[in-house]
Amino acid sequence: MITPVGVKALTAHERGSRLSSPPPAGSLARRLHGSEHDSPPPVRALVRREDDRAAALRALGAEVVIADLTNASDVARALEGVRRVYFGLGVADYYLEATAIMAAVARERGDLEVLVNMSQMTVSQMSLTSRSESKQQRLHWLAEKVLDWSGLPVVHIRPTIFLQSFLLMTVDSVKADGALRLPFGDGRTSPVDASDVADVVAAVLADPSPHKGKVYELTGPRAQSLHDLAAEYAKALGRPIRYVEVPFEPWQEELRRGGFPEPIHRSREFSPSLTGESRPRVREGAVRSLTTRPHTGP
Repeated sequence: MITPVGVKALTAHERGSRLSSPPPAGSLARRLHGSEHDSPPPVRALVRREDDRAAALRALGAEVVIADLTNASDVARALEGVRRVYFGLGVADYYLEATAIMAAVARERGDLEVLVNMSQMTVSQMSLTSRSESKQQRLHWLAEKVLDWSGLPVVHIRPTIFLQSFLLMTVDSVKADGALRLPFGDGRTSPVDASDVADVVAAVLADPSPHKGKVYELTGPRAQSLHDLAAEYAKALGRPIRYVEVPFEPWQEELRRGGFPEPIHRSREFSPSLTGESRPRVREGAVRSLTTRPHTGP
């Protein structure tokens, strides 16, 4: 999933209450500060380092805090005055540790209205003893358990792979020879647009009471093969685009050269056969009911 480095998010409608936020942090910040709010709630974004993404969040009106999610003091400082939190963390070896620290700090605070946790669809198909998933997916499953055991008012968001992930992973090969070069076989997928996920998270944060304790599975509007997705590319670009299956190891090396996070190089995190996308179950209800509009994307 293309969720950037950890930020927390969120917000109470009362004046003076704060929000904390992360990506789809940019999309989420835009929605929280968008024109639909007469008086947008204050947003605080916890980020790991100062970079262009932090600057972009400031430009959207967020207060940016540089902090380490594995440092309880940093997390406590970031959550000071925050009542609604969006917790989203990218692929990381310290994923479970960061989740546990967030839960511990929030429990000690004792005044959180909601914690919206960005998980992934694979968790819906996992069990205590399942073994087909990657290490990162297992960390997501365990992180959900930790948050549930914490007794906090939690909402889990479980999207399929982001549509934007495909765009990032295929932009070079599409430019070079009009091909989606991916190691995904004949699996089918239902990628969800990041803007839909951001809208759902923003809706939950705006009015958390009806959502506490719920799990929302988010997909795109329909299940597609990679050949179908290539046809969508071709239609949008106005030229032939084809899907070409490639071995995992060379593709892994391409990810490394492209700057993707190291843990992704060591797993098959994006493979439909391992993320559950090979058995897609289209879930239109959450996006429609929470955003009052149809899906974005193909």
